[in-house]
Amino acid sequence: MFRRVILVVTALLLLFFCSSFSAAASGDTKDKAKTAIVVASFGTTVPSAVESITNIVDAVRAAFPNTEVRVCFTSNIIRSVWKKRQSEEDKWIAQGVKKEILYVKNIISTLGDLEEEGYKRIIVQPTHIFFMEQSQDLAAYINALASIQTTKKKWQPFEVLVMGRPALGMPGDLYNYHDDVAKAVKTLEKDIKFAEEQGAVLVYMGHGNEHWSTGIYATVEKELNDTFPQVKTVLGVVEGHPTLDDVLAKLKAGNNRKVLLKPFMIVAGDHAENDMAGDDQGSWKNILADAGYEVHPIFEGLGSNDAFADIFVQHAKDAAHDNGIELK
Repeated sequence: MFRRVILVVTALLLLFFCSSFSAAASGDTKDKAKTAIVVASFGTTVPSAVESITNIVDAVRAAFPNTEVRVCFTSNIIRSVWKKRQSEEDKWIAQGVKKEILYVKNIISTLGDLEEEGYKRIIVQPTHIFFMEQSQDLAAYINALASIQTTKKKWQPFEVLVMGRPALGMPGDLYNYHDDVAKAVKTLEKDIKFAEEQGAVLVYMGHGNEHWSTGIYATVEKELNDTFPQVKTVLGVVEGHPTLDDVLAKLKAGNNRKVLLKPFMIVAGDHAENDMAGDDQGSWKNILADAGYEVHPIFEGLGSNDAFADIFVQHAKDAAHDNGIELK
């Protein structure tokens, strides 16, 4: 009897270990691969403007509480400023700057850290406005790292490495960027209502760039005026078109001399403090004032708008769905 019991127990143990080995060999261990999201922001050097970035990061963390979330800055210049500030850590922490911002890294270092820690499925979610210079460069890094094929698959750095789309979408037929523009515009209803209450024209200042088409801003302006016809909204950019001269021409075509001036950027950072509303005579505020307008600057980045921040949460969800990644 005792011998029979021993044989049964031995058979069951063999069956258990064989099943475990078979499951591992068949790829079930893939379910144990860790998943992460990297929130990739252009960045800012202005401490008060950091809140717009952390608001987005906090929204992503709240939506996926069991998924690792890191932040990186895509601007080399901005990262170099924060690197110098690390020697005075207490000073910046006292101003409310979180350590993950003070010690922020680039996309390659951030992905390297995650890979070293065993994260194999990663979504990089940019907080850029549209697919222009910064997003194009970010996509180049991601596509290059995702293309690595090692001799043995188990040494491949990532199982899945993909990028979500910026706020206003990106080229391609998977998601119509006109739909993304329409959704983004609807999140700006609070700005429209405030301008209506003030009886003012709403002027947004975007960043733009000199290397890619900035026609997306004209699309946004049209969508704003079609969606909210009760307020005249004009959008110009620092780099590219439409310029401040284009903004002035549109203002002169109307009769309203009161202007609310606000950044169409994720943060109200250096461009907002200087190009938009600085004391220099070349700032938009002073140029508009010299043209006879009553100008009221508003220092709030789009990232501080919870509804706008949620756009990036949804785009991360879309990237996960499209690539078989489960976010928890």
